[in-house]
Amino acid sequence: MEITMDKENNILIIKLLEDIDHHSCEYIKRRSDYEINKCRPKKVIFDLEKVSFMDSSGIGMILGRYKCIIRNNGRLGLVNVNSNVKRIFEMSGIFKIIDLYQNIDEVIIA
Repeated sequence: MEITMDKENNILIIKLLEDIDHHSCEYIKRRSDYEINKCRPKKVIFDLEKVSFMDSSGIGMILGRYKCIIRNNGRLGLVNVNSNVKRIFEMSGIFKIIDLYQNIDEVIIA
């Protein structure tokens, strides 16, 4: 699984470069939890521009990171979500607690 992480203005941007499934979730969890605990950002953003498929384990992985970041009074958001993945998130109701952004510039300004 390929991911990149950048921190800017107390925002941790985690860019996922492949589809999310059961096999990749454990790696994403470990890497993102390490960075979240190290940086203590006020906002964590998952950039899903390169993600065209995600199964239910991806929802669980995102929710787990949400629980981690809210303990630090932070926010979690998603950006660049394609229509197939967005539909999965909408069915799960995740947008009731997690912010959705159209592009990365919107994240930095908000």
